[in-house]
Amino acid sequence: MRTEETVDLLVIGGGVAGLTAALVAAIEGLSVLVCEKTEQLGGTAATSAGTVWIPGSSQSERAGLADPVVRAHHYLAAEIDTDSGADLRDTFLRTGPRVLDYLAQHSCVSFVPAARHPDYHDQHAGAAIGGRALVARAFDGRELGPDFARVRPPMSHMMVLGGMSVSKDDIAPLLKPLASRAALRHVFTLLSRHARDRLRHPRGTRLVMGNALIARLLLSLRQRGVDPLMGVAVQQLHEDGGRVSGATLSQGGRTWRVQARCGVVLACGGFRDAPEWRQRLLPAPAQTQSLLFEGNTGDGLRLAQSVGAAIDETGHRTPAFWVPVSVLRQADGTEQRFPHFALDRAKPGLIAVDASGRRFVNEGDSYHDFVLAMLNASPEPAVPAHLICDAHFLHRYGLGLVRPGAWRLRPYLRAGYLKRAPTLAALAGQLGIDPEGLRVTVSRHNGFAHTGVDLDYGKGTSELNRFNGDPTHTPNPCIGPIATAPFYAVTVWPGDAGTSVGLRTDVDARVLGRDGQAIEGLYAAGADMASIMRGRYPGPGVTLGPAMVFAWRAVMHAVGRRTSTQVSSSRSST
Repeated sequence: MRTEETVDLLVIGGGVAGLTAALVAAIEGLSVLVCEKTEQLGGTAATSAGTVWIPGSSQSERAGLADPVVRAHHYLAAEIDTDSGADLRDTFLRTGPRVLDYLAQHSCVSFVPAARHPDYHDQHAGAAIGGRALVARAFDGRELGPDFARVRPPMSHMMVLGGMSVSKDDIAPLLKPLASRAALRHVFTLLSRHARDRLRHPRGTRLVMGNALIARLLLSLRQRGVDPLMGVAVQQLHEDGGRVSGATLSQGGRTWRVQARCGVVLACGGFRDAPEWRQRLLPAPAQTQSLLFEGNTGDGLRLAQSVGAAIDETGHRTPAFWVPVSVLRQADGTEQRFPHFALDRAKPGLIAVDASGRRFVNEGDSYHDFVLAMLNASPEPAVPAHLICDAHFLHRYGLGLVRPGAWRLRPYLRAGYLKRAPTLAALAGQLGIDPEGLRVTVSRHNGFAHTGVDLDYGKGTSELNRFNGDPTHTPNPCIGPIATAPFYAVTVWPGDAGTSVGLRTDVDARVLGRDGQAIEGLYAAGADMASIMRGRYPGPGVTLGPAMVFAWRAVMHAVGRRTSTQVSSSRSST
């Protein structure tokens, strides 16, 4: 019950950036206190794919996916048409491979490169098909013991069989277990493991994607004696002699001061439930749906501004990273949001239409690009938009929350999440869109399905489209007819899956003041830091990759500061 505490580094936030900063600090011999204001760790990252975009890694090179960093430089130069943040991007590309090697050497945080996980715009020079996206190795949650309960679980609809986590590689075997001996063996292993898990645990302990990453970070911290504090709110930052020196914390009615000799790292996850930030920074049609963790309430931005920090809005094409979201309003009044990342939009036999019943986008493009097309559609934004398919598509691929096989449609139909009609005209009537426009659009699209060439938006022409399409469907893995009644639709809205606008920082993640000078002792990483991509989304993992890299750089700078302070003190004493 001490009223004061002194550590080398104070980390605020228990997501990927915060846990990475705390782990690096512990590895480097700093005493570290990491605080999370909720009762579970992981934030938004725990429910994500857990992918990091880091070109030029030794992991990819060893897997036969050598990718010289200079190619990534060319790609980002073509992607990001602004000099804003250029020094940060150069630093990220130079540092990223070192961070992966550092964590692999000093902790159980390790990644596997994806042989095929394309950059999102292969028309740009330097784009890669594989090697740049890496995902955390699957993890056995039982290794955490009681700490397993501290890992925020995936979204419920992203698990199956009452809590079994699945990765993209698990989906095909689960849908067609008899397709091969390997598929049957894989499914048997998954199901038998999950059955044993449920005898002792509230959910499966085979962790994949974002859950695996958070669990690996937590185990590595615990192995080094760091125990994150939960349910801790930060009331204010302290300043001493022009530098941030600590903070006042509160937990369960107790309040105490923490002095941080080397500084404070803000890693609070940006903003979600912060109306003032959403109204100020997000476009009006996109202020309602969010996939960000509910605990991300803009604390980092608020705390930093209280000591004179600047918000960096320069050069951002858009203030957030987007994904189309469908919403199921449940009987108890709560809402379940489904992110349409990759499972349905690129498959053959689906189109997206606006209120006029006409297409406005290549449905197989990245989730970020899809929503930008919604917001920028002319003459009016396509908000909301509607995903249209037929009975054959729904049974084969599913749609949003409706899983392949379409066995349980009644709850979704009753809730109004899924629309069904015997004709396209009747479906248009249910959606409140132009029936003639929809008829003409579907007819034209069915012609494309016959030829395999989308003359309007080029669906199926990019590596990303084909990666998420159906390779067994010809002549185009992304285009199929919409012809088998009944017809179905799900409505989607713009959803923010991350924020691009954030605190202005330098290459060492030091927060900069409104005068452009570094605020000594204050660092920011993750979504609290303005994105180095400036509202562009070049590939999978471009939020988590920089989050880990700049968390590492922040701590390494703090370590250097501690060393220089010790040397100075030693000289003074002699």
